[in-house]
Amino acid sequence: MCGKIISDMQTITFRLGELFCGPGGIALGAKMASDVGNPTNFSISHAWATDYDKDTCDTYRNNICPESKNSVVHADIRKLDIERLAKISKIDALAFGFPCNDFSIVGEQKGIDGVFGPLYQYGINVLEHFQPDWFLAENVGGLRNSNDGNAFQTILDKMDEAGYTTVPHLYKFEQYGVPQARHRIIIVGIRKDLKVKFRVPSPAPFRDLDNTCKTAIENPPIPSDAPNHELTNQSKAVIERLKHIKPGENAFTADLPEHLQLNVKGAKISQIYKRLDPKKPSYTVTGSGGGGTHVYHWEEPRALTNRERARLQTFPDDFIFSGSKESQRKQIGMAVPPKGAAIIFQAVLYSFAGIEYASIEQNISFATQLFQTQTI
Repeated sequence: MCGKIISDMQTITFRLGELFCGPGGIALGAKMASDVGNPTNFSISHAWATDYDKDTCDTYRNNICPESKNSVVHADIRKLDIERLAKISKIDALAFGFPCNDFSIVGEQKGIDGVFGPLYQYGINVLEHFQPDWFLAENVGGLRNSNDGNAFQTILDKMDEAGYTTVPHLYKFEQYGVPQARHRIIIVGIRKDLKVKFRVPSPAPFRDLDNTCKTAIENPPIPSDAPNHELTNQSKAVIERLKHIKPGENAFTADLPEHLQLNVKGAKISQIYKRLDPKKPSYTVTGSGGGGTHVYHWEEPRALTNRERARLQTFPDDFIFSGSKESQRKQIGMAVPPKGAAIIFQAVLYSFAGIEYASIEQNISFATQLFQTQTI
């Protein structure tokens, strides 16, 4: 095992590198898993991170590693020399949420043949160069079907060839106490020579948690002067439209007067002007999209503020997002919920420590090059 050992406490710390790091949801989750309540002598620390977006890098630096801001590299991964990362620090673990644009069910779905699809290869390159003990890779559920399932198989094959045993699973984060229906494929890979077995953590311990969007946003109340809490200036038409939409309804399921109906042909996206149901987790918070995609309050006729969206993503109120209001929205929507990431990281630490934990069978398996999703 190549983890850094702190001899006086016999604590093994995995130095984590991140590609496509985003604003720090994964990094914060790693910190949560390493802090209070961690019964193992294993922990995770930040080593370096990189992302192509300047505001995202600023957010990460200011919240995750303010004492070592040079460890966050603002660069296009396609032009970044791996040796530049190696000079910052060796790593024992890698996380990469490679861009999902070409795998999302919304859009052209070009998959591995698109502009963003091939970017997973940079994660493979880093695995081959550093040979970390383990990695975590994240992407949207649409990755399962991309290129008739062949894209996902290709990615897993590359990870296998790099020397890792992988456990892919479609996590439904609302089942793990996150106040949002957010479904993401997480692949955990452990280097084959380490003989450590990772198992998917069970959602059972989180079954009785109150993860309604109302509780997440209102308990405790958000101070009016909280950062990233600027209200959106809604037009009179939008306000009037929202007043006719009940909690849980959207612009196409609500009984709207004709002058407020949307003139949309073809596919009608269910999240357009959809108001939250206060008794349920939020629907998926997204980082892009025009009018009608900003997530709407169940009671007040308005879009949520970025701080409210961040609450649904389980970011604490003192985690401040940099950049313009729209940039903040993008960062929040693209992030991995820290509390969801923490549960998976904790399972990784337990696995290395040899500690038993409640687990379930992975719900993605492969046969004849195509995967099947099992029913949990």
